[in-house]
Amino acid sequence: MLEIEGLNGWYGASHVLHGVSFAVEPGEIVALVGRNGAGKTSIIRSIMGLMPRTTGSIRFNGEDITRLKAHARYARGLAYVPEERRIVRGLTVLENLQLGLVADRQGIDEAAAIEEIARSFPRLKERLHQEGVTMSGGEQQMLAIARAMIAKPKMILLDEPSEGIMPVLVEEMGVLFRRLRDEGTTLLLVEQNVEWALKLADRAVIVDQGEIVYRSDAVTLLADKDIQERYCAV
Repeated sequence: MLEIEGLNGWYGASHVLHGVSFAVEPGEIVALVGRNGAGKTSIIRSIMGLMPRTTGSIRFNGEDITRLKAHARYARGLAYVPEERRIVRGLTVLENLQLGLVADRQGIDEAAAIEEIARSFPRLKERLHQEGVTMSGGEQQMLAIARAMIAKPKMILLDEPSEGIMPVLVEEMGVLFRRLRDEGTTLLLVEQNVEWALKLADRAVIVDQGEIVYRSDAVTLLADKDIQERYCAV
């Protein structure tokens, strides 16, 4: 589904990604973990076409997307939930959801798509006509995820979805992510909550100082406290 080869990335003169290479298979959850500042967010921003400068190659669903703009990557079925959520001020929950249909790759029935999202997120259904930014942090995170889901992407990139969220909502998100995977959506999950992410994921990749330093199935890393302490401990 996703193949990254020799990815380098820069913010101005600062070289933050160094030859990153890994792949994500269709229908799996891959956890991208490591300490704060390790380069995890820079990797998924690069995948989405949002880094100021990159070299290397990115293939998605068999196509080279390295030079495509972010909106073109989205139109091909690659969705992104940023850490800061980006709920649009002044727009209702419904209007924020409608933004996820702008690309309209498949002629999606908007009413049916909204109803399907409402079934997955009952809290949002109750607040469709409320301004999105007036909801709680957890509800805004749900809205950001729902907005990414609504056009039925092939793959979703999630940046710290559990950050600042009540434990009960984090568990609900875990159930949702497993269901999405089981229905065929591929997920790349950046997380500081390492244990939660590894319990969800099929495979894990550790980033340290802008490089991939470890990769394994998630169960193996979950059991390896030494590796977690070396690369993931605060």
